[in-house]
Amino acid sequence: MFDRSLTRRRMIVIAACAAGSAFLTGRRTAAAAGDPVRWCGSALGAQVSIEIHHPDRAEAARLVERCIQDVRRLEQQFSLYRADSAICTLNRTGILVAPDADMVTLLKASLLFGGLTDGAFDPTVQPLWQLYADHFASDSPDSGGPSPAKLAEALAKVGRHGLVVNEDRVVLVKHGAAITLNGIAQGYATDRVVDRLRAAGLSTTLVNMGEVRAIGARPEGTPWRVGLADPDHPGALAETVDLVDRAVATSAGAGFRFDSAGRFTHLFDPATGRSPQRYSTVSVIAPTATEADALSTAFSLMPSSGIANVVATRPGVQARVTNSIGALFVYGA
Repeated sequence: MFDRSLTRRRMIVIAACAAGSAFLTGRRTAAAAGDPVRWCGSALGAQVSIEIHHPDRAEAARLVERCIQDVRRLEQQFSLYRADSAICTLNRTGILVAPDADMVTLLKASLLFGGLTDGAFDPTVQPLWQLYADHFASDSPDSGGPSPAKLAEALAKVGRHGLVVNEDRVVLVKHGAAITLNGIAQGYATDRVVDRLRAAGLSTTLVNMGEVRAIGARPEGTPWRVGLADPDHPGALAETVDLVDRAVATSAGAGFRFDSAGRFTHLFDPATGRSPQRYSTVSVIAPTATEADALSTAFSLMPSSGIANVVATRPGVQARVTNSIGALFVYGA
């Protein structure tokens, strides 16, 4: 696999959590009694972190370890960065027999969001990634991108209707088809961690598994404040949003560019195989991180009218779209 496929496919722009509550780099960190237990690391190609407020610090530490185990197990299913993962097996062989329940759940969610967005969200775009990766890794690549013939060949492998999912098996119908879950898996992992923490009785926690989701408010009752990074100015924030029992995810073409001009990015239109330059960033706030993740990916490819139509059907969803000149448009409450 081309080395750049190991890069985080989508730009995760969560830059700050809250004043006085910054995450520490590295492993789970020790702190004074009453302070939260914080852990930072990497998973599914993203920098991730968990902050747990719990009166029993030993129990908080045990919960963090269980969450880490959950995420590593999900990596074994969804990671394109591990040759032995279930998704890599599916892409090599075209079939998974007796798939893991999480794989089935996430693939069905992917198909649901594909239908909701009229195909803008499509997990079968991996052949397009490979096409552009191979093209720009070659000696003296054409700056105009792959040839029309090669693009048509890759597009023939793309299409969510060629992905068949049930509890017994997962099948890629088209020869040479392949999937990626990088536009939704981080959100799903975030939600699974939140499920575990809620089941343990936690009511105030911030989880970042590549996407951010808050359980409740901060301990003092104020919202969690999350900074969204400016993709054109590294280290700067475009804006901050407040979260209480909600999630946020952001997509931006600047997250990964195949070419220095930024004409070809990781955001592929499944209909054309090209990377539309509609917006600078798209952030989605939603009840779950899975939904926020998938919709931020899809909305990056959709006209504003399509975004507004989808948001109108999804309770608790808000889209924050910044255009190429920096103007912000908000859809939903």
